Amino acid sequence: MKTISHTSVITLLFTMLISCTVSQQNRVASSSCVQESAPIDTYSRAAGINKALEKLTRSGVPGVAFAVYSAEGWWETAAGLADLESKLPMQPCHLQYLQSVSKTYMAAAILKLYEEKKLKLDTPITAYLPEKYSRYITGAEQVTVRMLLNHTSGIPEYNYAPAYVSKLLQQPEFPFTAGEYLTYIQGKPLDFAPGSKYSYRNVNYVILTLMADAITGNHAAYISEAIFKPLGLVHTFYRNEPGYLDYPNIPSSYWDRHSNSIVENVSLLQRNNVRNMVGDDGMVSTPKDAVMFLKGLLEGKLLAPETLELMKTWVMGPKGNNEYGLGLDHALIGGYRAWGHSGGGIGAGCQLYYFPDKNVYFFAGINLGTVTDSPLHKEAEAALNALYRAMLD
Repeated sequence: MKTISHTSVITLLFTMLISCTVSQQNRVASSSCVQESAPIDTYSRAAGINKALEKLTRSGVPGVAFAVYSAEGWWETAAGLADLESKLPMQPCHLQYLQSVSKTYMAAAILKLYEEKKLKLDTPITAYLPEKYSRYITGAEQVTVRMLLNHTSGIPEYNYAPAYVSKLLQQPEFPFTAGEYLTYIQGKPLDFAPGSKYSYRNVNYVILTLMADAITGNHAAYISEAIFKPLGLVHTFYRNEPGYLDYPNIPSSYWDRHSNSIVENVSLLQRNNVRNMVGDDGMVSTPKDAVMFLKGLLEGKLLAPETLELMKTWVMGPKGNNEYGLGLDHALIGGYRAWGHSGGGIGAGCQLYYFPDKNVYFFAGINLGTVTDSPLHKEAEAALNALYRAMLD
């Protein structure tokens, strides 16, 4: 199941790393969870969705958790296994890795700071980014906050750097910090003139976290107060919550390392990698909480209407299509316009989108890596297309 095109080539290099580290020691025990609320008893599309999710697990995806909000209300389900070794069933209350979907939360936090007049979107980032970090970025004075949000900055990606790859391979458990990521782009020229084109970069959102830290003192605490609490997201966790990423109701993670349709448990590596991510990744959430976030955001519960319109000011991709706003992906899914984000990692993948023409929100999260090619993905794509039809047609 390929859930995302916005991934870094660094993940391809984990093949070398995993060959040395995948073993039983990479297992992290997962447990069942308690579903706190019952979904609607009857949902007209339930049978079709369940059939599509079962097809997804037959394709080789260990497990999938799903939530949808439509005119009929809330509905949640799950299929397959949260842990292959113990045969633990996946449940809707299991926490899913949000991966790059975390960028939308980070963007919402930056736009809250914009509304609080603590930053301006078209001011150079050097006005907010401490010099100890901005000195690593060539042409930082030419890059604005808006350019970071919509990926038009031209700043080179840190995880393409051979020095970063070497350290990652040699010290896979090294606790990287946001500031350290920037050292790997020191002195490198901009890839293109700031604002001249779109190119998705994780580094943009790492920089946004450093700016938010400088403004708020702790960007993760700010996200908890300004995003999680107002929307009642009690099952969403980032770096500010106690026991971050050590929750037993996170499913085990799997990866088809050799692209031979044989999956391996990479749970510990997945958690260690995500634990280092800031702004561009790093969150876990139940499917319903994820939908509650996007629904609350787009319904104006976090931002003013004019700020929401800024989020939906799309930059165009190389083919002239609407590509990305301020932390929002513009996609065509199942033939319908969709706003939201997708995410992929070593041992997980997900989609969180709203279909404005159908007024439907959904989240689907799987515990199989999506960032490298696998023959499992072909059948999974067919199952995803069946899921879209079941939801929308």
